[in-house]
Amino acid sequence: MTDSQRILDAIRRMVRLLRLSDRAARNQLGLSSAQLFVLHEVAKTPELSLKELAERTRTDQSSVSVVVTRLCDSGLLARERASDDARRLVITPTRSGRAAIKKAPRVAQQELVEILDEMPDEERKRFADTFAKIVDRLDGGASPAPMFFEEAK
Repeated sequence: MTDSQRILDAIRRMVRLLRLSDRAARNQLGLSSAQLFVLHEVAKTPELSLKELAERTRTDQSSVSVVVTRLCDSGLLARERASDDARRLVITPTRSGRAAIKKAPRVAQQELVEILDEMPDEERKRFADTFAKIVDRLDGGASPAPMFFEEAK
């Protein structure tokens, strides 16, 4: 097997795993895998700002904002004033959001972030540089990427 074939096989397997994770979230909870990922991250640390949540999900604020809005509209998250600073808006899980998490399937995106974070810094940087170069050649890197399986509004 060539290196190119190994790379393509690994990408196919990753996309399949992400797609299966998304399908499980949709079937069990009616949520996208991106929504479930965000819900999990907010539940870990209630009262997250949008900026902090974007950092946790390794995405930009505009992409995560779309997901948060959908979760707020469905009653799983709430935007509130911070308990320590009324000038600051924070995101918190609702009772329904916490109940949904208890029934949730595994979140492949969350596992992927954990695996990447465990990589040695130098190896992760080399992988990021190479992978970004490939993707940039394919799409030109024109706009911020939405979260997996979550279309921007």
